[in-house]
Amino acid sequence: MFSAVYVETEARDHPRARAILERYRDLPQIECERYGQIFNRKAQNFRLQKEYPALILARKHGRKVLPAPGGYGFDAGQSHYFSHMLNCIYDCRYCFLQGMYRSAHCVLFVNYEDFADSIRQTIAAGPGNQVFYSGYDCDSLALEPVSGFAEFFVPFFAEHPAAVMELRTKSTQVAGLLQIDAAPNCVIAMSFTTEAAARRWERNVPSIEKRLAALGRLQDAGWPVALRFEPLLPEADSNAYENLFKLIFSRLRSDRLHSVSTGLFRMPADFFRNTLKLYPDEPLFARETQTENGVVSLQQPNREAWLAELEAALFRHIDPASYYRCAE
Repeated sequence: MFSAVYVETEARDHPRARAILERYRDLPQIECERYGQIFNRKAQNFRLQKEYPALILARKHGRKVLPAPGGYGFDAGQSHYFSHMLNCIYDCRYCFLQGMYRSAHCVLFVNYEDFADSIRQTIAAGPGNQVFYSGYDCDSLALEPVSGFAEFFVPFFAEHPAAVMELRTKSTQVAGLLQIDAAPNCVIAMSFTTEAAARRWERNVPSIEKRLAALGRLQDAGWPVALRFEPLLPEADSNAYENLFKLIFSRLRSDRLHSVSTGLFRMPADFFRNTLKLYPDEPLFARETQTENGVVSLQQPNREAWLAELEAALFRHIDPASYYRCAE
């Protein structure tokens, strides 16, 4: 999975870092002063690095809990996000991370305890309910056997029932979750595109069938499960999304879903330009685009009518009260 492991000098002796270094003892291990020396250096090629990424173990300094982008998630209180990782082991062509970062290496911040302190302070300071999203700068569960992210944070949030954590993922790494009691305030949100889009643009991602099997096991174990249909991409087959919905709801209990959302393809304009440089021959980016308020989206004739038709197909399976659109 990784070509080498870099570790910050001050992170090396953290128990989490020591365990990971032992796990990857057969890989080259290189010490560095700060992760940015590797991750942020100039003249890197994200596309080439994605073939053989390294893992960088570091300590997170500065702010660890940030306000969630407007319209990012469900409306259940003040929204925040926190990132225990930068980058993702999957390679989805539509992902904004490839335009955001210079490097395809994965940074894992090992000081979870400091994140927990910041989250605890945020909960105490904020009025009413608080929602915390993980998986904005990474996949929450894809590296779970290595990171132990859910193993640490699910029990933490179980002790703070007024707060909700969403783990956004495309991963089937749910074995650890199935070994502990389901936490009603920890939502496992799985992302899906159509079968054709998944085959074409989601490299190294588990198949839709495997993801559904994982979600089904979580539902049976009592975990709150959510569905995220993002990004919505117009298909040549007009029945593609309806077929996807039929498949999903033949495997999952719709009455047990926490929430369901959709979101169009969208990417900050500077990230889109960077991505286009990496993949100038990618047909997805050859489609007509529009830019509004610094965000690029795909041109879609009769977009509202198309969305309304898609939502009508979705509402044949779910209660519309559980549904929301992400910001466009």
